Amino acid sequence: MPQRIKDIPEHDRPRERLAANGSAALRDAELVAILLRTGLQGRSAIEVAEDLLRQFGTFNQLAGATLKQLQSIKGVGRDKAITLQAAFSLAQRMAGELRRESPTLDTPERIADLLREDVRHYNVEAFQIVLLNTRRRLISIERISQGTLDTILVHPREVFRPAISANASAVVLVHNHPSGDPSPSEADIKVTRDLIRAGQLLKIEVLDHLIMGHKTREDGRDFVSLRELGYFYS
Repeated sequence: MPQRIKDIPEHDRPRERLAANGSAALRDAELVAILLRTGLQGRSAIEVAEDLLRQFGTFNQLAGATLKQLQSIKGVGRDKAITLQAAFSLAQRMAGELRRESPTLDTPERIADLLREDVRHYNVEAFQIVLLNTRRRLISIERISQGTLDTILVHPREVFRPAISANASAVVLVHNHPSGDPSPSEADIKVTRDLIRAGQLLKIEVLDHLIMGHKTREDGRDFVSLRELGYFYS
């Protein structure tokens, strides 16, 4: 049985650890437990948080849960369910603010940070392009296609039309793997190389192709960069 917060030494409790070491030091269940504050029905907040993560599997599924679905978990009442929904909504709005500020997007991490809150809601593969100006600042994000659980259809014409219209000097390709494993498939690699060649003809640089998944990799990231993996070449 998970240890109750009141039985944990004060300096090891989630709130105190977050204050001392930052949120990165906490497990997912501990962060959710902070939102819940206390348990109900004789259960600790950590027990309830672990049940939530076990039931919904991913933050993506948890964020999309209705109030009724959240309250089906023992220990989650109406107020706690509302708190959880509010927290996920704030995260989405923060991601929207980042877009409006036209950030410099010159690393895979910055691209992933920009899109993560939207992408985690997708249940099927969606292919997007990030349009950038000459200073690598955001112009816009365009959804190109949405496929089935396993397959997306991407044509160079559809990819580069919005880039030409926006006078973008470069693009970053992004799509998600609903399975959670961001490792590239052979089809992902082929599409990437086809689009690199098309971009060269149009004088629009394809800077990278990010595949978004879940944080299960050894390096702790929830995405891969095909450029970093060596699939880009002149």
